[in-house]
Amino acid sequence: MEEEKNKEKFMKEALKQAKKAYDKLEVPVGAVIVKDGKIIARAYNQKEEKNDTTNHAEIMAIKKASKKLNSWRLLDCDMYVTLEPCSMCAGALIQSRIRKVYIGAPDAKTGACGSVLNLLKDYKFNHNVEIENGVLKEECEALLKEFFKELRNLKKKGWNFGHWIWGQLPKTSSPNQKNECKKTNKIENQNFLERN
Repeated sequence: MEEEKNKEKFMKEALKQAKKAYDKLEVPVGAVIVKDGKIIARAYNQKEEKNDTTNHAEIMAIKKASKKLNSWRLLDCDMYVTLEPCSMCAGALIQSRIRKVYIGAPDAKTGACGSVLNLLKDYKFNHNVEIENGVLKEECEALLKEFFKELRNLKKKGWNFGHWIWGQLPKTSSPNQKNECKKTNKIENQNFLERN
């Protein structure tokens, strides 16, 4: 009973991170890493904001935990993540020596922990990561469904999801232009969401 409560508690913390991603119009995925019953790292998707394909919540959390522990080996650490990790993130779980991953929602399109393939179980690597699926599954799925429904509605209304949405400008733009664009777009994005 106590173990079940802890799983839910930590997944709720991952959901808080996912909501931060949602607020920034990132795919709402959040992750936390736990060692000895305490959260040592929290992260959310920042792929669009940072214009970096590798900035998934899991990778960001692993980087933060490694920095905190001053080691790339995250021995005796568990990860709680709201969406099943992709192949890149599953590989990072193995490489960082995460003990166990607790997954909220499955990912039928890119999930690499059982949905599309299972990198953690079907192959012989030098480290075995345990998996537990379905922790707060309904809450995790609901947040993702709400996000993509809202995104589709915004697209129907003609909202441009190109460079404008995240304030990205060509590399030739000055730092001041980029910062000003990000500030302006953050305000515009929020105003648009409030109006619609």
